[in-house]
Amino acid sequence: QVRLVESGGGEVQAGGALTLSCVASGLNFNIFSVEWHRQAPGKQRELVAESSTIFEPKYADAVKGRFTISSDSAQNKVTLEIHSVIPDDTGVYYCRCSLSWGQGTQVTVSS
Repeated sequence: QVRLVESGGGEVQAGGALTLSCVASGLNFNIFSVEWHRQAPGKQRELVAESSTIFEPKYADAVKGRFTISSDSAQNKVTLEIHSVIPDDTGVYYCRCSLSWGQGTQVTVSS
């Protein structure tokens, strides 16, 4: 059974930083690409970053230069570093891999 668990969300002031983590069980992050999505209040869920062993990380235009996705194969974990946060980064952040979703972790940016 595939399970993805996100953590690391919370409240952060604009301009600050935080790191989100996604740990998987039941699948190997080295085989599949891993995506981070976010859903802002009242908006559709959007893809913000993608990591794969066969291509360079990809980022949505809105987060390029501020978000960094990386993987730790030993821990079967993918992290999303968020720097210089802005209020538009507020939302629930979800990890997705092989059609499975985590439960999400809330990020709230205060100005």
